[in-house]
Amino acid sequence: MSSLKPNVPAPSDAAPRAIGWQEVRCAVRFPLALPVVLSTEDGDIAALTRNISASGVLFVLDRALRVGLEIQFSMRMPRAVLGTPHDVLVHCKGRVVRCSSSHKEHLAAATIDEYRFAEQ
Repeated sequence: MSSLKPNVPAPSDAAPRAIGWQEVRCAVRFPLALPVVLSTEDGDIAALTRNISASGVLFVLDRALRVGLEIQFSMRMPRAVLGTPHDVLVHCKGRVVRCSSSHKEHLAAATIDEYRFAEQ
């Protein structure tokens, strides 16, 4: 999850502006490209993670998603990242909170509202 904090204080009667604001993240993000399948009410959608944190994930997709869409997905987290003897399968539930598109790709940021580790 992220929030916005001003770089410089704004006068109390002024409305916040996009310029002069920075995004502040609550969790460290790890740049990981992991294949996932998003299960949604609209069907299954193939995606690739771009980065992952304890509270969210950024996906790269070949189609746009809508903000608010509830998703479920599983990720096999590499042992090298976790410092464990084996890769760990994590089942996640969340929702899309931000989307953007370019001529090359679609991005969707999602919160991770719930997760559980698969038994091994």
